[in-house]
Amino acid sequence: MKLFNNLIVEILQYLPKSFVWIFSKRYIAGNTLEDALRVTKNLNDQGIKTTIDLLGEFITSNEKIRNHQAEYIRLIENAIHAGLDNSFSVKPTMFGLLQDEEMCYRHMRDLVAKAASDNRFVRIDMEDTLCTDREIELYKQLLTEFPEHVGIVFQSYLRRTLNDIEELDKFEAGGGRINIRICKGIYNEPPDLAYKKRNEINDNFLAALELMFRKKYYVAIATHDKTLIEGAYRLIDKHHVGKASCEFQMLYGVTPELRKSVMSKGYTMRVYVPYGLDWFNYSLRRLKENPRMVSYIIRALFIRQ
Repeated sequence: MKLFNNLIVEILQYLPKSFVWIFSKRYIAGNTLEDALRVTKNLNDQGIKTTIDLLGEFITSNEKIRNHQAEYIRLIENAIHAGLDNSFSVKPTMFGLLQDEEMCYRHMRDLVAKAASDNRFVRIDMEDTLCTDREIELYKQLLTEFPEHVGIVFQSYLRRTLNDIEELDKFEAGGGRINIRICKGIYNEPPDLAYKKRNEINDNFLAALELMFRKKYYVAIATHDKTLIEGAYRLIDKHHVGKASCEFQMLYGVTPELRKSVMSKGYTMRVYVPYGLDWFNYSLRRLKENPRMVSYIIRALFIRQ
């Protein structure tokens, strides 16, 4: 079955987007800003915070970069106006990180400044290892000026992650608190850079989590893995971590019952709400991360939409 699912994932990238949308609409708010606001309002009504992400990455066109920045500014303004309980996630390669780091910094600073003006928060998403050092440096630059309004992501499948956490501890955060989302990671990296076995990735996830708890960072625990969630509970108890010092995060449309279980224990839950026209590449990445999701597509073909 695993081989069959992987084969389907490879085939999907060559099929019409309308077909892939059968799967994707479960996990993506929609094409428009209004879709993201609507989904966020619905989740807020259930006591769930969100982080909204405009889909798109590895952009090289200056025109597209400017358009994406304008869309993010509009998103921030509209979320503030609607009184939504959300933060914002941003991939720096959307703003040309790999082409012009200074240009990327200027665009990212404008977004963080806009969000901070209404006490909102921006998370710098971590991308592949070509970006890791650049995105950590970008975080440090922005953290110095906006110590309460910017965070970053570390990925437990990378062998360097524990060292990155240690090194970040040496950085003067300008009076603010270091804020990190820890997730497994989904990019395809060589084995000298990344763990490949599930148990190794999970062990590193919990080791990173414990290290951050010891350092008193604010930690966003991003996982749908029950084993990791149970492990996080144990570490929270071991280190007497208050519920104001951590939160759990999950993807939109994934494991709603597990999400309810975490919330029933009184923890903050934040759901990642992606939207935008670049949903296709995001969807393929989700499938490659978890080929078992193919079963949803097959079932959807026989369900009236």
